Amino acid sequence: MNIAILSRGPGLYSTQSLLIAGQRRGHRMYLIDYMDCSLVLEGNRPRVYYKEERLGRIDAIIPRIGASGTFYGASVIKHFEMMGVYTTLPSEPLLRARNKLRSLQLLSRSPHIQFPKTVFGHFNQNVDFLLDSVGGIPVVIKLLRGTHGLGVILAKNRSTAESVIESFQKLKERIIVQEFIQESAGEDIRALVVGGEIVAAMKRKARPGEFRSNLHRGGSSIHIKLTSAEINSALEAVRLLGIRVAGVDMLQSNRGPLLLEVNPSPGLEGIETTTKVDVAGKIIELIERQAGQ
Repeated sequence: MNIAILSRGPGLYSTQSLLIAGQRRGHRMYLIDYMDCSLVLEGNRPRVYYKEERLGRIDAIIPRIGASGTFYGASVIKHFEMMGVYTTLPSEPLLRARNKLRSLQLLSRSPHIQFPKTVFGHFNQNVDFLLDSVGGIPVVIKLLRGTHGLGVILAKNRSTAESVIESFQKLKERIIVQEFIQESAGEDIRALVVGGEIVAAMKRKARPGEFRSNLHRGGSSIHIKLTSAEINSALEAVRLLGIRVAGVDMLQSNRGPLLLEVNPSPGLEGIETTTKVDVAGKIIELIERQAGQ
């Protein structure tokens, strides 16, 4: 098959891992910077041009869309969908997952999914009300458009929380405020789901003095086996959002697993290095099973 990886970072671990996995299975692999694509609409004949040259036959795409490129990346994916090309990440689920508030609204429909108490307000929302709504200090303040742990702040006292929220409000930045889960102790779980199956899972621990457990922020990780509740929560979240390949982040709490986020374009380096699972190969196998349907 002709498989295109839509990525702005050809040298990134995830991109290279997918490229090698596809070539190993005999597929013709292409690297395409989706920001260099032009989308042509003419009647019912949508076409994609890459660097001013019309793309030939593509059987499947693997989108690796960064947060800053979500809008245009989703537009490129949609064009391929209109052309009948299989994608491991459809355009609408990408847009759903990237909006933290919207995704939590959709996930709240399920009785099998819990998440930290969360409040969202407009720029002029009363700060005291926001803090009291999640049970008071400490609180976690998140930018709606943040990623990789950026735009996530732990406020340990009320004055700090008020200052941070008021600053974001003045900048017209949209935020959510969440309760802080003390017992998680700087740890979270990442479950990697491919085609409705959890193929790998790890526990990440923040470095000393840090509460964010992201590996590229200095955290460490170990391979773990998930509980049945964690498995059910992760699979239900991916099903509700309609995502075929995702990293599902959860906290372990006294009241069970609490879902933090569903990442529609998860990095592969941490999970493959920690678990020794060929996740990229699993993604190629998904394409082989489903692209012809």
